[in-house]
Amino acid sequence: MDRRQFLTLSPDRAVRNVTSFARTRTGLAPYTGAWGSLQQIHLLKRTLFGVSPGNINTFKNLSMQQAVDTLLTPQADPTPPVNNYGVDDTGVAPGATWVRAARGDEMLERKRIASYKAWWTGQMINQPASIHEKMVLFWHNHFVTETSMVNDSRFIYQYNLTLRKHALGNFKALTKAVTLDPAMLVYLNGYLNSKGAADENYARELHELFTVGKGPDSHYTEDDVRASARVLTGFRVDSTNIVSLFDTTQHDITNKQFSSFYSNKVISGKTGPDGATEVDDLLNIIFLQPEVAKFICRKLYRFFVYYDIDQATETNVIAPLADILRSSFYDIKVTLNALFTSEHFFDPANMACLIKSPADFCVGICREYGIAIPGDYTSQYKAWAFIHDRAAAMLQNFGDPPLVAGWEAYYQEPAFHELWINTDTLPKRNRLSDGLVSSGGVGGLRIDTLAFAARLPHPEDPVALISDSLDLLYRVGVSDKVKDFLKNTILLFGQSPDSNYYWTQAWNAYIANPGDATAKDNVQGRLQALYKYIMDLSEYQLS
Repeated sequence: MDRRQFLTLSPDRAVRNVTSFARTRTGLAPYTGAWGSLQQIHLLKRTLFGVSPGNINTFKNLSMQQAVDTLLTPQADPTPPVNNYGVDDTGVAPGATWVRAARGDEMLERKRIASYKAWWTGQMINQPASIHEKMVLFWHNHFVTETSMVNDSRFIYQYNLTLRKHALGNFKALTKAVTLDPAMLVYLNGYLNSKGAADENYARELHELFTVGKGPDSHYTEDDVRASARVLTGFRVDSTNIVSLFDTTQHDITNKQFSSFYSNKVISGKTGPDGATEVDDLLNIIFLQPEVAKFICRKLYRFFVYYDIDQATETNVIAPLADILRSSFYDIKVTLNALFTSEHFFDPANMACLIKSPADFCVGICREYGIAIPGDYTSQYKAWAFIHDRAAAMLQNFGDPPLVAGWEAYYQEPAFHELWINTDTLPKRNRLSDGLVSSGGVGGLRIDTLAFAARLPHPEDPVALISDSLDLLYRVGVSDKVKDFLKNTILLFGQSPDSNYYWTQAWNAYIANPGDATAKDNVQGRLQALYKYIMDLSEYQLS
């Protein structure tokens, strides 16, 4: 497959039964087809950052529903980030957490934000068998804040916890929590919103980007934005306790009228502390609008299934999935369960059709190969920062999406995820994989090809080794010609095509005496060449 092919992702595959005007007509009916490694790896690739042999072993004996239940299990909050940067004028000792310390000066805040970004990358790399970590990234792209604009590391970390707390919970509850979160109040000027001078920044994004969106049936008005801004007046930030407060003297107590799109509802102005409850009234009005469920289901679909939503998908998947979201009172876990157990999700048309995001590529390569991360915290943070910086260079800077709308690859029509790949980012991907698989590694990290091969079922058999590797690392099949090249030219080093025993003998000799440098180098060199070649092909960019 060449670069143009995997960018265009032609839907003309023999396994599909589709018409000229629809990719597929499958819907949310429960999937009842085969449940083998193909389907298991597809599910894991979409819900985790990379899939390791260990993940396959964990899930291979589970039913589809058991696998989905496992993946949808929320995780506890991780240990907070620590001082890996050295001198801290606020008194935070090296190795101690800074998340509740006093705010530092500009230089210290930059160091703490770098610490936070490395820490978050480490959470992705250490992701358990749960979608929770990937949902944190999803919500970060939906409810965007930027560290460079919030500029308070404590607020930034607290915001990450807000996303974690609600990642697999209730979308309406998450929306309220985000609305009142100190980081968001700073990022979109909510803390400046006062009676007589209502700031519309957050109110506009609440409608346009966070709830009803800009779809063809979304018809909120400028008056709705203005009314929402007045509802949200009076909220302030407590920089000491890292919470939001409500200043009753700065709240607009007049009535707020909404348009026919919101059924001409009126929020009666409230005085005193009761004014803070107008946020609940506002969200109740917004969440009665069916467009909220449709909008968020489209975003979930583009993130986990495919970027192009044609009319068949809108009718057969988005609309019924939105009904499930609404009938469950906006329960994200229930909604994802319906999607991940549907015939549509396991339709061959929806396999190997996404280009890996930088997160999936950079974090995924660490996870699928089981790259060893140093044990001491200073080395850990250095390794995590290296992976973060590589992803940022490939256009996905965790913590700093380029716009309030998020990363363009998740929303920009018509290219969508094709935007991840260009003449700058593709070579950077190849350089990272080439460096990691080399003997010296890169950034203090290295793919141990011997350990990776040993985790496969039959590493001594060159045919099985190549087949199992491709099943795990690729989501599309390759030709017999490519497989023959991998075996005969790389593993067998030009030996006779029937000389499978050549590799078998070499592997067994290494296993029998791993301390023999010659035996080790012989096998390791061939494995490094094998996996370098595999990762340099276009197929490795697909999920």
